[in-house]
This record gives sequence, structure tokens and C-alpha cells, in this order.
Amino acid sequence: MAAFSRGRQKIKALCSFRTLTCSRNYTAGSFDYDLLVIGGGSGGLACSKEAAQLGQKVAVLDYVEPSIKGTKWGLGGTCVNVGCIPKKLMHQAALLGTAVKDAKKYGWQIPDTLSHDWATMAEAVQNHVKSLNWGHRVQLQDKKVKYLNMKGSLVDEHTIRAVNAKGKEMTVSAKNIVLATGGRPKYPTHVPGALEFGITSDDVFWLKESPKKTLVVGASYVALECAGFLTGIGLDTTVMVRSIALRGFDQQMAGLVTDYMESYGTKFSWRCTPKIVEKLPSGLLQVTWMDLNTQEEHQDTFNTVLWAVGRAPETRILNLEQVGVEINKETGKIIVAADEATSVPNIYAIGDIGEGRPELTPTAIRAGKLLARRLAGQSTELMNYENVATAVFTPLEYGSVGLSEEEAERRYGKDQIEVYHAFYKPLEFTVALRDASQCYIKVVCLREAEQRVLGLHFTGPNAGEVTQGFSLGFQCGLTYAHLRNTVGIHPTCAEELTKLNITKRSGLDATVTGC
Repeated sequence: MAAFSRGRQKIKALCSFRTLTCSRNYTAGSFDYDLLVIGGGSGGLACSKEAAQLGQKVAVLDYVEPSIKGTKWGLGGTCVNVGCIPKKLMHQAALLGTAVKDAKKYGWQIPDTLSHDWATMAEAVQNHVKSLNWGHRVQLQDKKVKYLNMKGSLVDEHTIRAVNAKGKEMTVSAKNIVLATGGRPKYPTHVPGALEFGITSDDVFWLKESPKKTLVVGASYVALECAGFLTGIGLDTTVMVRSIALRGFDQQMAGLVTDYMESYGTKFSWRCTPKIVEKLPSGLLQVTWMDLNTQEEHQDTFNTVLWAVGRAPETRILNLEQVGVEINKETGKIIVAADEATSVPNIYAIGDIGEGRPELTPTAIRAGKLLARRLAGQSTELMNYENVATAVFTPLEYGSVGLSEEEAERRYGKDQIEVYHAFYKPLEFTVALRDASQCYIKVVCLREAEQRVLGLHFTGPNAGEVTQGFSLGFQCGLTYAHLRNTVGIHPTCAEELTKLNITKRSGLDATVTGC
């Protein structure tokens, strides 16, 4: 009997580590839920609410680990709390500052000295975010989605282990499980002082006091957007760039964005990497960095160092590998099929944690809704990740959809593409005497007779609004002829897209003249 008992204990131990092969025997209808979603961000919430509307019994687990600096927030994920929403509002604050300066030229009597109060802006932004947190909870309740403020990890293909903030544990089962935990900013842990003294985008929007003189390390869209609004509200801001700006975007457009930012007042330290961050007795942060071109070291002091050096998927606590969910070892992201399925039946992944998926809120929302419909047996439609429009909310906004010029050349060959382009001046810039030398439009087409549009790029005011409208054409086989046959709305920046007639190949001046 003793030997038999030890054998049972051994089997039990094996099952606790190899849960996939020793999963529980569920019968149809014995699950706690039809669908269980781990992650209360944009994709997870969209998926859960859609499923509930289709008659599924649904639960959402969401728990936000405080940032290294202790910043906490509520339901809604990155976009609502520490991403798109607060970013766009602070970008708007910066645009208003520029508009006030322009107003003088339009006859408004504006004091010569203007000042911005960070605390007022931050409180207003944070209050709006909190209202969205509450709204999401109300929506879940209205749609009868069970909300569990708990951390979730996989036990097997149908079972989740849930733990709350106090360590209380429970087990929940579901027919299908959707992982939608998103990502968090990375710290350069090889840089001494980075963790102790730096912040990330998880913190900047929740600061009670102004960050004052700020060093932004990185050149992603997050880095440039943050640096842009910090400069716009009057703060001394420097961006440290190791290699190139806006990797993955069209590099001509990226250059226009950073050129405008430099003229706007943002400083750039190109081809530089930080070596150490030290806190001085004064409280200032002394940063030592290396100039990769000259191999010389430099130092300066800042009030705040903001790391924007990429994001990592929140997959560590999900117990993926023990259950058999395949991940990319280099990125930590989950390998997913076209239908968002992982390598384990009944487990799916959407949003930023999916390998190769765009890290964009609207794609996660759309993918989540479509997945919910398929799991409920209401549809077979798959998410189309091609030609998704996006915008970078820098001081001069940049919108794009489709391929960059570099990617179009790589896929089709330089001789097989035609690029129509124009430098234009927004009417609003004229009276205000604002520099418009970076306001530019580029449409990348195939050279064949139909001239299908492969990519559309726009820098200028309201770039997101402009690009969103034209992106619809990509779903309908947009061609250069379609653009030329469209009657523009006058006077707008968007109408310049319908007037494009000069190619890069021609070598002619692409500056728009007249109104």
C-alpha cells in the first residue's frame, strides 16, 4: 500500500507540471463559462462583450501589476489608461499652445508670456481616464459579463487558476480561453540606474507634478509622441536615438517628422546610447552617454528620464509553456494561426501578445469581435491584418496606410513602382507664417496600367482623420485613377491627395503652388 500511495503521489506531481496531458475530464455543459478572457484591455473587452451579446456565458479576468514606480490604473488596458487616450489628450494640450501663438497673427490679443500648468492638465486627463474605467465596468455588467479583478494563469486547455490581490485563489473552467494581456514597456536593464531612476509611458500620464527637463530614450512612435507633447507644453526635452526613428515606418516620412520636431524645439541626440543614470544630491539625474559616431562620452542633467525602448508581451505569468502554448523564444509573443488559435486547442490569443500582429488598439478590437463570432458559431470571417491605417501623433502628425516606399521596392522592385508626391502648405499655416516645409504627401503605386495604390503617407494637420478616410479605398482596390477622379473638398489638406500628378521619377519640383 505504501508503494501504491507513493505512486499516486508521483502521478499527481507529474500532472501538476504536465497539465496538458493530464487535463481534467470535462463533459459538455460542465464548464463554468463558455468563454473566459484573460486581459481587460481593448481586445479582451471587445471579445467578451461580443460573445455575451451572442448568448455566451463569459468572464473576464483583469489585474494590473503596478509599474516599477508604483503607478496603478483601472480596467481598460494600455490604450485607455497609459496609451492612446491620455497621449492624444496631452497632444491636444500641446496643439492648443501652438494655436494660441498662431492666434496673435489672426488678431487675438494674447499676452506675450504664456505658461502651462501640468497639474491642471494631468488631473483633467486622469479624471477622464477614470470615467472610462468606470464605463467599462458598467458595460460588462450591462452585458452580463462576469468581471474578476484577478490574475489568471493556465492550468490546462480549459482551466484557469485565478489569484486576487490578497492571494486568495480559485479555479475557473471554460470551453474556450482567450489570452489578451497586451504588453508593458521595457527597461534597458543593462544600463545602471535605469530601473531605479527612470520612468516609462506607464508612469508619465499619471505624474502629479511636471516632469520638467526630460530625456526621452528611444525613437519609437511612443518616444516621439511623448517628446512632442512635452516640448509643446514648454518643457526642455531631448530625444536620444541609437539608430533610426520610427523603425518600420516609411523612412522619408520619419525624417520629415523628426525634422519638424527639431524646428519645433525638441532636441535630438543622434547615434547615442546611455551608459549610466545617477542621482545627484540635488535630486537631478545625471546621464552619461556614448556618441557612437565619435566614441566620446557626454554628460548632462535632467529632472526626468523616460525610457521608450520597446514593449514586452505580458505572457510570463500565464504558464504558457507548461500547458504547451508555443511562443517565439526571442520576442516572448504567442505563435498564432490566421484564426487566432494557439498551438493548444481551445486557447486563443489576440492583440499585442500575438506574434506578427500589429500593436494597435483597433486591430485588437476587430480581431476580438470576429473571434467571438466564430467561437459562437455565428461567422467564419477572419481578421484581415493587411492595410491597417495608423497615425503618429507628433507635433506634425503622420498618417499612413499600406506599404512604405522601402517595403514596396523590396516586394516589387524599384522599377515596378511609381511614387506620386507633393509638398503642400496648409491654409491655416499661411496667415500664422508657420513653416510648412515638412508637410508632404506620398502615394506609392504599382507602375502597371491600373496603378494600384500600395501605400499612402501624409504629414500635416489632422493626419489621422485624413488617412482614416482614404484607408477605406484600400479595401476596395484603390488605384491612382480613383484618386484623380475624386473631387476634393476645398480648401482642405486632404484634397491635395486628389491632385497628385508629379512623380519622383520625373525629378520635377513637387511643391504645390496656388490655392
